Amino acid sequence: MDHLQELKEFASLHARGQGMAPGHAAGVLARIDNDTAGDPASWAAVWTAEGTAAAGRGDLLDACRHYALARFPYHADDDRVLAQRLCVDTFDRWRKGQQGIERLEFKHPDGTFSCWASGLDAPRPRPLLVVMGGIVSVKEQWAPLLPVLRKLGFATVVTELPGVGENTLPYAPDSWRMLTFLMDRLSGRAAVDDTSMLALSFSGHLALRAAARDRRVRQILTVGAPVSEFFCDPEWWPRVPGITADTLRRLTGVATTAELRALLPRFALTPQELHAVRVPVRYVASSRDEIIPAGEQDLLRRFAEDARFKVFDDVHGSPAHLGAMRRWLFSSLLRRRLAERVRATIRPGRSVGSARPAGSSRSDRPTRGGVPS
Repeated sequence: MDHLQELKEFASLHARGQGMAPGHAAGVLARIDNDTAGDPASWAAVWTAEGTAAAGRGDLLDACRHYALARFPYHADDDRVLAQRLCVDTFDRWRKGQQGIERLEFKHPDGTFSCWASGLDAPRPRPLLVVMGGIVSVKEQWAPLLPVLRKLGFATVVTELPGVGENTLPYAPDSWRMLTFLMDRLSGRAAVDDTSMLALSFSGHLALRAAARDRRVRQILTVGAPVSEFFCDPEWWPRVPGITADTLRRLTGVATTAELRALLPRFALTPQELHAVRVPVRYVASSRDEIIPAGEQDLLRRFAEDARFKVFDDVHGSPAHLGAMRRWLFSSLLRRRLAERVRATIRPGRSVGSARPAGSSRSDRPTRGGVPS
């Protein structure tokens, strides 16, 4: 598959995941005939023009969706850099018309990153929820959830994987430390000792490694997260889409595919690390995932203490099952909060979010069609 065709295939899935009408996305894609910066019929130019038109109509969130696709899969040329800046600036305009959404900027020893946040500084600190997308997802895609999550009682920050969007940190095997850094910086503004991670795709891998080391992480909700086989299996790698490989090269800073493949095994989670993940892991898997091998689920079942799965007959990220996926993830998130409140009422001395007994790991029971209940 050539570069432009692969861009169109993956972008149509991301457009659906953002709630864009399939017919509209198909119409935009049909007008794109190249990926050459500066050409008015190029990828970034056409998507950016659509975003500017939406902003002119006053639909700022729709404009952000188009700008996010204009900079897809990463902002390496001038047109995509412009789209990235427009995405952030337009979202900033939108959130200033809302209540309680703030921008956070952090200086890390390895770079800088930003977040959109809501629910911080409550009189009684709220449990923290960190939301992070994968290697091509900017934070503006998820930030519209902030008002909903505030109403549900969370202090929420939406941010980006290292190397993505405004995050200038390199993507490396120790990138999980960014999550610990973030919890440290939010101490006092949220109940960081009770942190949940809604970490999608490659950020789910970061969350698992963080949970193995930082006991403040109390729950992980993820979709299509790599664990070990993606990084190590030489038979799987030839199937990995070119866009995924190109994006990983960009984020890690290596020059060639050979260098990337030499680096990736250092990302793989070991059985010892997975055994140290003693918190609930709720994992959405796709039976036709073209990026993440199915064996990752088996590793979590074998070694993580409390892993449960929801499987959809779909491609990576289950974009055709967005509503059902979100219901399952959010019901899992809220079910844990309710269970904690019940435990705190019955046994006030017990710490909130304590781990389940050993041996509780299981997969949800499948219904007809192989989809867990």
